[in-house]
Amino acid sequence: MYRLFILLFLALFSAVQALSSTGHRLLVVTEDSAADKEKYSILWSDLESRGYRLAFEAPKNDKLALFQHGERAYDHILLLPTKSKGLGPSLTPNLLLQFINNNGNILLTLSAESPVPSAISSLLLELDIHLPPDRTSLVIDHFNYDTNSASEKHDVLVLPKPSALRSDVKNYFGGGGVVAFPKSVAQELGSSSPLLTPIVRAPETAYSYNPKEEAETVEEPFAVGGHISLVSSMQARNSARFTVLGSVEALQDAWFDRAVKTLEGKAVKTSNRAFAKSLTAWTFMETGVLKVGKVEHHLSTILETKAGNDSVEQSGYLNPKIYRIKNDVTFNVELSEYSFDHLSPFIVPPDDKLQLEFTMLSPFHRLDLQPISTTLNSTIFSTTFRLPDQHGIFAFRVNYKRPFLTNIDVKREVTVRHFAHDEWPRSWMISAGWVWIAGVWVTIFGWIAFVALWLWSEPAYQQSQGKKRQ
Repeated sequence: MYRLFILLFLALFSAVQALSSTGHRLLVVTEDSAADKEKYSILWSDLESRGYRLAFEAPKNDKLALFQHGERAYDHILLLPTKSKGLGPSLTPNLLLQFINNNGNILLTLSAESPVPSAISSLLLELDIHLPPDRTSLVIDHFNYDTNSASEKHDVLVLPKPSALRSDVKNYFGGGGVVAFPKSVAQELGSSSPLLTPIVRAPETAYSYNPKEEAETVEEPFAVGGHISLVSSMQARNSARFTVLGSVEALQDAWFDRAVKTLEGKAVKTSNRAFAKSLTAWTFMETGVLKVGKVEHHLSTILETKAGNDSVEQSGYLNPKIYRIKNDVTFNVELSEYSFDHLSPFIVPPDDKLQLEFTMLSPFHRLDLQPISTTLNSTIFSTTFRLPDQHGIFAFRVNYKRPFLTNIDVKREVTVRHFAHDEWPRSWMISAGWVWIAGVWVTIFGWIAFVALWLWSEPAYQQSQGKKRQ
């Protein structure tokens, strides 16, 4: 009975925190918790319905600590804009970077109505994300704005949901509908970091503008067009996620399902609520999380009488530590993708490839892994190849790193040896040795023939004429 009670308790506990793959403890940093709870009530309700346990704290609270006993006190952080220049001793750039290095996820929100704290600017510079030098700049677009709420300032951008970054990258933020971005802060991503990825780019007609200048023309804007990122992401090498949302107003209740009107006069309702769900789900690791299951390799026999997967037959046991050169080997890896509350089979995008490297210091083989079977929650990828004619310490490696997906780096080391003395093929089976074999036998038969002629051929003697004189 006691064991049954423990099992039921663990089942209920896992069900509560099932949505995020890294935990359910969410810290919301806000200066005015009462007002922000009212402004973002739908967002808080959606997060709680997805299993998150929210904790509201002021940035300069002395009791606030991101770590306890060397471990994270929270799994995720949501930073709302503050009016103060600093965030207190518990939210310094070093501590926030340490939180990311410990697999914590952060969603940072900005607003043109609230100056960016110096600690946030320093943190973003560490990540190669640049903000306008003046703290009051916002993004303006005279062709993609809401004519109802921003008929004069044009500072409420109405944009369609983002499309896929590339044809070989999955899109976790797309779909139908439009998203409103009021009073957005422009971000410019550095080109030196491969970890940065824009989620929403501004249209080509947008630019960053400081309303305090009150000038009719902008001579040197901070950024224009596609160089402006409205929503940016950084996925660290440990797969921890950091997202910057340039418009915190996009998460407010007032902009969820709000009627907006484009410049063409088309009236539509915003999809900010759905976009907020997809953005928080990706940041807090509810989507785009890859899990590695079984990793197997074994000797194989190629059957010429069969085709497809049936032509490969396992010979020997799984995952041996040593192979021989020129062996036929099969490698299998099982991958799943975590989506909200369950694992599903991972499907590689059509224009992308999942590859296996058989490497020593550099790859000797780089082969495409093909899906051979699927289960309810995983896909098994496989390939069969012949080992190179080189002995040494090799590794099977699957190094799959793509935007918006957690990194996969699977490595299994094996030893590849030479032929043993009794494993070499006989000389008559090697066509290149036939010339030498023929030469040996020609020499043998030639010597035998010479000896036979020498022994059986009597020399001719001449008779002496007359007597021998003394």
